[in-house]
Amino acid sequence: MKQTDEEPLAELTVAGEADGALSIALAGRLDRATVVDVWPKAVDALRKASAKRVVIDASGVGYCDGSGLGLFAELRRIAAQRGGQTEIVGLAPDLQRLVGISELSDPTAEELTPVPPPGLVTNVGRAVAEILADMKDIVTFTGELTVVLFWAITHPHRIRGRELWAICEKVGVNALPVVCLLGAMVGLIMAFQTAVPLQRYGAVSVMPSIVGISMIRELSPLITAIILAGRSGSAFAAEIGTMRVTQEIDALQTFGLDPVKFLAIPRVLAGVLMAPLLTMFNMVLGVSAGYVVMANYGYSVRFYVNAVINSVTYVDLLGGIAKTLVLGLVIAAIGCLRGLRTEKGPSAVGDSTTKAVVAGIVLIVIADMIFGVVYFYLGI
Repeated sequence: MKQTDEEPLAELTVAGEADGALSIALAGRLDRATVVDVWPKAVDALRKASAKRVVIDASGVGYCDGSGLGLFAELRRIAAQRGGQTEIVGLAPDLQRLVGISELSDPTAEELTPVPPPGLVTNVGRAVAEILADMKDIVTFTGELTVVLFWAITHPHRIRGRELWAICEKVGVNALPVVCLLGAMVGLIMAFQTAVPLQRYGAVSVMPSIVGISMIRELSPLITAIILAGRSGSAFAAEIGTMRVTQEIDALQTFGLDPVKFLAIPRVLAGVLMAPLLTMFNMVLGVSAGYVVMANYGYSVRFYVNAVINSVTYVDLLGGIAKTLVLGLVIAAIGCLRGLRTEKGPSAVGDSTTKAVVAGIVLIVIADMIFGVVYFYLGI
């Protein structure tokens, strides 16, 4: 119906019960702006009435949109639940036809009843199901990625070298400043925090061993991995997720190209190659920053360097580097997985990026814990 300014706002009049029927008169405009005023009054009057038959006088209705149709449907549903009937009279022919089209065959159907909010057990079950589904995706993608990595190793000429080096530049060179900065700050903070307790026991000379072993075995790999998860892992998820939303990945599959080989392999290789290099820079800056505190106690650079070399072995260095190889693989793989699993919608890319960062950090901690247990039993 065409809207006109001359039509009055919605009006509701309850005539009362007569001959076993409740009479409700509606007039004016029934649209989304006016129905909100008459809806609760009509529903309340119908619920309080004892009559099962409802007669709706709509002779005064000049305009009706979906909101008005919803009001008619709600009145029919309430009456049907009480075993009664609803009759609409006085509508204009065009409005009567519109109401007839929208009439439901069974107003009491279960699917029309609002779904109650889920309880605690349901929410816990859904959370567990989502976790299990994520674990299944990770296991499936791990198997697929393993096969593709074996293919890449046996067919190195099939890897797009130009894109690989471009991604290495983003993952490694562009991340070098922040990795070095955090390494130096953590090494300096550790030296400051251990200086006072060691001074109480006259063991300040042990500080190079503490800083060196802590940075090389544990902190440098962990710091670098977390930076890569927040920086590169999220970037991988956002890039591939955007391609999923814009249907570029569908286009690749149409041309017979495997998205894992075409998109994931260069990023995973870049993560595996750059993570150890960044970790070594982090180690050097972290250990070097510890000398700032040692210098305040009058120790020379030679003493500090010799103390670090005597306390840190090649096994410690190789153990930290081996850890970063696995962590770089995990970060890049989870970023690519979240990107490839991006759903449709305006917030899908953001959700994938968030999941990539969260899952990456969780897997980093789990992998680091596993390495710690293995190194402990191996006596490393």
